[in-house]
Amino acid sequence: MLMENGQDGQRFAVLSYEQVRRLDKVMNESVPINGRGNFPTLDVKLSDLVRVVRRKLEHENGIHVRDIRVNGGVASHVLSPENSAYNDLDLIFAVDLSNGKSFEKVKSAVLESLLEFLPDGASSRKQRISLASLKEAYVHKMVKVTEGDRWSLISLSNSSGRNVELKFVDKMRRQFEFSVDSFQIILDSLLLFYDCSNMTMSDNFYPTVVAESVYGDYQEALYHLRKKLIATRNPEEIRGGGLFKYCHLLVRDYKPAKEEQLKQLERYMCSRFFIDFPDLANQRRKLESYLTNHFIGEEERANRYTYLMILHRVVDESTVCLMGHERRQTLNLIEELASQTYYEEVLLASSKQHGVASQGSGGTQMPLELGPGAFVQFSNGYYYTPYVSSLSQYATNCVCNSTGSSRPSSSGASTPTSEGSTGSWTS
Repeated sequence: MLMENGQDGQRFAVLSYEQVRRLDKVMNESVPINGRGNFPTLDVKLSDLVRVVRRKLEHENGIHVRDIRVNGGVASHVLSPENSAYNDLDLIFAVDLSNGKSFEKVKSAVLESLLEFLPDGASSRKQRISLASLKEAYVHKMVKVTEGDRWSLISLSNSSGRNVELKFVDKMRRQFEFSVDSFQIILDSLLLFYDCSNMTMSDNFYPTVVAESVYGDYQEALYHLRKKLIATRNPEEIRGGGLFKYCHLLVRDYKPAKEEQLKQLERYMCSRFFIDFPDLANQRRKLESYLTNHFIGEEERANRYTYLMILHRVVDESTVCLMGHERRQTLNLIEELASQTYYEEVLLASSKQHGVASQGSGGTQMPLELGPGAFVQFSNGYYYTPYVSSLSQYATNCVCNSTGSSRPSSSGASTPTSEGSTGSWTS
């Protein structure tokens, strides 16, 4: 899994017609950029957006664009769609950011580009809309890096989680985490085809599009993608160690390319993660943000608990750089989030089951209530949750005069309890 550096001549490959066709489909799909408040939703095609942004950069701000690329999950999907779903739409503009004013020019170019996608009814108000208002309405997040590397990121909001991420890169030493996310597809020839050709693409007439694996060996990285294998180079160089992404790949049934190097890789990842995020508050923010941004939709959300259990196992077994109490604090944090996630899944499943039973009996669907004090506890590797009968249509809370009694379930059995609970949540 820890691979030697490949030769530069192996980094590039020409896409097949089927791959170019998938890329063309992604570039010409309408992507909604959702506005906050009274701002309308912008329906944008990536092919249009990148051309407008490039024009704003070069013609109006004097910033030369060396090339434009698509990377991340979209690039992996284009190359091997059966093994690569994607959330964000990641675009890279290679630009010169050596001048300190360039960052502001880039931000202005992106925000001004959004004005061109306002629907017809709102276009008359363009002159009155400030760039600050556009930023508040459409930008999900902005990042600027100037120390060591030089790049900036502007993420445009999408309510379903499929954000459009525009990255403007001058220097970036580490551009990938694992071989399967190392692909970058150069869009310039495809954009030129859109501008110059009126003919429809076919297997006998399509542009030559080149892809690069910044992992270093294109064919090896593509083999890993198709066989669902995990490999990387120098994981200690990755911010956060690639720990969260590694556990996410395990959830998606990826396997280590070299089993004998598994523990070494996990120790590297854990060490770098705790170097970058040494305090518990930052660890919580980072983990909660990852769960929010990468487990979108009902199917993905159902994998959160499995993901947290895998992360718990890796941190527990492979952390060698922390004092015992520090390691325990992080494990408690993961247990707390896993407990909360499990409880939410139980509520959701019970609500669905209760709704089906109510509809089947012709009754009115009632909201599920577990009453005050309902909680989940973690102990000895197990999660305990209140028993909810699917036969009872109405839930009532019974207040007993006696003290210290356990709450009975509908079958008369007491809810399991244990020492060392990591937290509780009420309905």
